[in-house]
Amino acid sequence: MENFPVINLEKLNGEEKGATMEKIKDACENWGFFELLNHGISHELMDAVERLTKEHYKKCLEQRFKQLMASKGLEGVQAEVHDMDWESTFHLRHLPYSNISEIPDLQDDYRKIMKEFAVKLEKLAEELLELLDENLGLEKGYLKKALCGSKGPSFGTKVSNYPPCPKPELIEGLRAHTDAGGIILLFQDDKVSGLQLLKDGHWIDVPPMRHSIVINLGDQLEVITNGKYKSVLHRVIAQTDGNRMSIASFYNPGSDAVIYPAPALVEKEGDDEEKNHVYPKFVFDDYMKLYAGLKFQAKEPRFEAMRGATSGLGPIATA
Repeated sequence: MENFPVINLEKLNGEEKGATMEKIKDACENWGFFELLNHGISHELMDAVERLTKEHYKKCLEQRFKQLMASKGLEGVQAEVHDMDWESTFHLRHLPYSNISEIPDLQDDYRKIMKEFAVKLEKLAEELLELLDENLGLEKGYLKKALCGSKGPSFGTKVSNYPPCPKPELIEGLRAHTDAGGIILLFQDDKVSGLQLLKDGHWIDVPPMRHSIVINLGDQLEVITNGKYKSVLHRVIAQTDGNRMSIASFYNPGSDAVIYPAPALVEKEGDDEEKNHVYPKFVFDDYMKLYAGLKFQAKEPRFEAMRGATSGLGPIATA
């Protein structure tokens, strides 16, 4: 199997810029995932986020998780479980407004560091979107603007822990799915693995690397690029030992953003039917309502459902 794409962002500043942009392009077109090194977020900040996240889980969430799993009878599970995940999670919202001050049990230093981390990740997300603009031949700022609703983009973080699981062959840490939104930035454990993506019919490990940020593309970027870039199925495998930390931040469209293929990426009508396939036009919030119940199912029927549900938004222009 080919090597998982790892991209050193520092190389954009020198004579290797062209080769690095090509590597990003290939990762977007053929993987839907890549891993960033030298991304501009300090190791000190990442170490503080990791330490405080793991301390918070131990102090506030570990016992609660064990009780929940026991109450559902999952610790002694004998048959495969298809409707549940072996994960402990909580969610933070950053944009259009923050809810960090409202989340119970968070210590003040943890709140402060997560706010600081979110600001850095938001900046990195917008830098990456500009690189994708360039690779796609779109005007600078196109993708960011496409994700903005009337109040700007949505941005939030899912903080997850995947504790040791007694029967990892019977229950997954997180079932296979594609992400609904725009661009996803993941700070994952560098010691305990488990994240996998589906490529060419095979599950490939996303390698744990210290101080890296893993990037993956969501359903909305597939629509905006008219399928040039694709969101990719991924899952988390439960492990018998080790507690895997996962901090996934989602740079998504604003709830009222109208999502549709970039006209520059829609071929004029011609003979090539595959090239002429155009993704639907819809309001992001409508897609999320549909996604909520169908997250762990194939994405293609979701796109088709949106085609029928929002036909009143008008035609999509072609280049």
